[in-house]
Amino acid sequence: MPDSQDPKQVSSSDLRNSQFGGGLVNADTVNAGRIGGDIYNIHLGQQTATSGNSVQSQSQRQRSLSEKDSLEKAYTLQSQKVVNLRTALVIETDVSRKFQYEQQLQAEERILGELGDKLDAIEQQLQAAENSGLRADTIIYIERPPIEDKSYKAIVQPGTLIRLKAPQRMGKTLLLEKTLDYARHQGYQTAKIDLQLADIDVLANLKTFLQWLCVDVADSLELEPQLEKHWQEVFGLNKNCTRYFQKYLLSLTDTPLVLAIDNFERLFEYPEIFPQFCLLLRGWYEAAKQGDKIGNIWKKLRLVVVHSTESYPSLDSNHSPFNVGLAIDLPEFNLQQVTELAKQQDLGLLKEQDLAQLMELVGGHPYLVQSAIAHLKSQQVTLEELLRLAPTEQGIFSDHLRQQLWHLQHNPQIEIGYKKVVKANVPVRLDTEVAFKLHSLGLVKLVSNDCIPGCDLYRQYFSTRLG
Repeated sequence: MPDSQDPKQVSSSDLRNSQFGGGLVNADTVNAGRIGGDIYNIHLGQQTATSGNSVQSQSQRQRSLSEKDSLEKAYTLQSQKVVNLRTALVIETDVSRKFQYEQQLQAEERILGELGDKLDAIEQQLQAAENSGLRADTIIYIERPPIEDKSYKAIVQPGTLIRLKAPQRMGKTLLLEKTLDYARHQGYQTAKIDLQLADIDVLANLKTFLQWLCVDVADSLELEPQLEKHWQEVFGLNKNCTRYFQKYLLSLTDTPLVLAIDNFERLFEYPEIFPQFCLLLRGWYEAAKQGDKIGNIWKKLRLVVVHSTESYPSLDSNHSPFNVGLAIDLPEFNLQQVTELAKQQDLGLLKEQDLAQLMELVGGHPYLVQSAIAHLKSQQVTLEELLRLAPTEQGIFSDHLRQQLWHLQHNPQIEIGYKKVVKANVPVRLDTEVAFKLHSLGLVKLVSNDCIPGCDLYRQYFSTRLG
């Protein structure tokens, strides 16, 4: 490669049969132009379809599936491109060229992350449609005492911070909505921020993110942003965001404000934003403890943070919002709760032993149980057929299982770890980060420091698919 070549123009095709410090890299050609062009023309303009009550039409679902397919192909190509650049970086000995590859690798890894974020967003659309596609009234909230009562009691406490934790599709967002609804019945203002729906541009840097947060909350409260009035460049970014809430959003009324932040784990991949935003939230929580005028203002704010994993980047314990406030872990359904769900779906004819048999396959996983009962209600399948076909491509869980398989196949480290788990007859000790990632996907349960399959459905399906 000529020394004068712009490093931003290096692609995997440049690495084919190229020499780096005496080493030869045979890299497959990746069309960077397509990734930079076609892929960024895939718009997720219907992201708001993640609402639990939204139902996609068949044509919308087909478009979403087509977009997902294109994104998956692009993600695979971009992954290979990143691997090729990493190989080149390791082999290269020339300092100037090594620097060029380091710069390009950072850019390509950002593109890979953006593609991953787009895939996550479109998967949420498809999952929401899958939840609501059978019938809107199939989404029934089943209480899991005492977590609802704990949430309701906490939300009325001045300056409270609640952390809702559970793997994906365990009902965190439904519990959040119940809590916000309770707060609204107390006369509180509420604003919900779903970080999964934040555009890539919003997460470009801390300033853009915090200004987006301010404007989005103001918009939720039907207020004019007035960002220019309250944002002064002489102050730091966290200070400006704090001033905006303190002098504007929290000072207009004595009514408490509940700020809920869903899918908080999205920020884990943004090291410029995550630690500073955590410091900001911890600062607001601590400010509410003050006994002065400022403290009284911050007592009006109630924070709810929702996330699916404990595997977050390390933080100073004094700067973290994850070790204060009230932590609520959502458990799986027990047999009594599954029985109540069946009754509400008019499936009272199912005996307790039938439901116990279903739970032997899927455990008390809310999404899996809900899907099974909805299909049984529609009489699309008998219980015997459902159980027999469940771990196959003909089963009712096939779309969900393929989505989980995709996550594993695009993260070799967790795929290797999960293969050990489903093949073993005893709990398996895994690397902490791998274990938490698998747990956030709902694929494992944690037994002390070890992992077991999340349910027998997963054990049967993945022990075959992972070879």
